[in-house]
Amino acid sequence: MTQYDMTKVHEASLEILKEIDRICRKYKIQYMLDSGSLLGAVRHQGFIPWDDDADVAFTRKNYEAFLKVVRRELPDTMELLMPWDFKGGQRFYDFVARIYYKNSRIHKDSPEVRFYEGKLNHLWVDLFVMDVLPQNKIKAETTRFLHKMIYGMAMGHRYHLDFGKYSLFHKLAVRGLSIAGRLVPMKLLFVLQRKLALKDRKCKSSLMYYSNYQPDYLYVTVQRKWCEEVVDLEFCDVNLMAPKHWHEMLTGIYGDYQKLPPKEQRVPAHSTIEIQVNQEKP
Repeated sequence: MTQYDMTKVHEASLEILKEIDRICRKYKIQYMLDSGSLLGAVRHQGFIPWDDDADVAFTRKNYEAFLKVVRRELPDTMELLMPWDFKGGQRFYDFVARIYYKNSRIHKDSPEVRFYEGKLNHLWVDLFVMDVLPQNKIKAETTRFLHKMIYGMAMGHRYHLDFGKYSLFHKLAVRGLSIAGRLVPMKLLFVLQRKLALKDRKCKSSLMYYSNYQPDYLYVTVQRKWCEEVVDLEFCDVNLMAPKHWHEMLTGIYGDYQKLPPKEQRVPAHSTIEIQVNQEKP
């Protein structure tokens, strides 16, 4: 048992997942449960009991197809949030698109919440993108390095930077890149990040990576064939799409994914107050 009642949170998150699944099946788009949601499906046949968000992944072709139809298909209770939707593309949080549940609140009101126009103060499902990674190790590491550079520069457009989690070397690197990034329009950095993610799309490599992950997760590399086939996995009261090679995917991300974390780590990751969910329509 955890000290958090996640019932309403999971109900709202499941509604978003069901909408994603409905839209994708309607338009024959392939998605995959990912990260904690895939782990939850395999280990718990639903949500990880203490998890407060959900994750899905698309290959680039499927991601682009999904973005073309999702806005017109979503119900009034949900909204698509793109990375450049803050202050007309002038502010940066990360490179991840999200679908959020409007009638929810996960943070107290604060200058940071207002900086992001309140758009991050909701429960959401993360939409990750899988792109081709060069087979050559040097080229692959160069791709990851350039992503980190762009991300570091983009951090100059964040509300604030928390340097406490960095080593001295990384603290200096992040500070330098963020200062340089303030001189570059955020809109240009979005363009550069996309071009970098797409640069190897015609490559014959057997590898893929999550091009919009945060820098500390860019190490995750998967086989292309793992992303090409999906199966239905039981998730709460519904079947959702998951990679056919879910064992290999989870091992690549988590290692021994069946091992539970220490009890003190079994807490919601994204909220600063008890999460509020109202499932009535606005």
